[in-house]
Amino acid sequence: MPKTLEGQITARDLRLAIVVSRFNSFITERLLAGAIDAFIRHGGDDGLLTVVKTPGAFELPLAAQAVAKTKKHEAIVALGAVIRGDTPHFDYVAAESIKGLAQVTLTTGVPIIYGVLTCDSVEQAIDRAGTKSGNKGFEAAVTAMEMAALMRLIGEPA
Repeated sequence: MPKTLEGQITARDLRLAIVVSRFNSFITERLLAGAIDAFIRHGGDDGLLTVVKTPGAFELPLAAQAVAKTKKHEAIVALGAVIRGDTPHFDYVAAESIKGLAQVTLTTGVPIIYGVLTCDSVEQAIDRAGTKSGNKGFEAAVTAMEMAALMRLIGEPA
């Protein structure tokens, strides 16, 4: 039988950072509240939680990288809301934020969970920030818990 590693969903003793964009704050504040709620509900100690606010989603990768380099956090949740408009700006910001965050994850080894909404309308963003589609901030924090626990398991000596 193969050895299977799977992280548990718990925030107990988890050092978590949430990097959140202030742009579209009427959405991102809901995502942040959901992420904090998930952390606390799953046994997290708010003294081990750090919230870092950036101007927009484009700035999330640099802030996440700075946080990851401190080696003080076992996982990082990146939250933002990029809503399509009439120009290609949406495409650039959405693409670069995800590419940047993926690069930071791979270069630092710190799990960074992508909780940036990329929506065609304000209504879609509202739905994903706590109404019809649940709260994606809550879901991102749960994923961060599982990944941090998995990384602990992988790092244990055989």
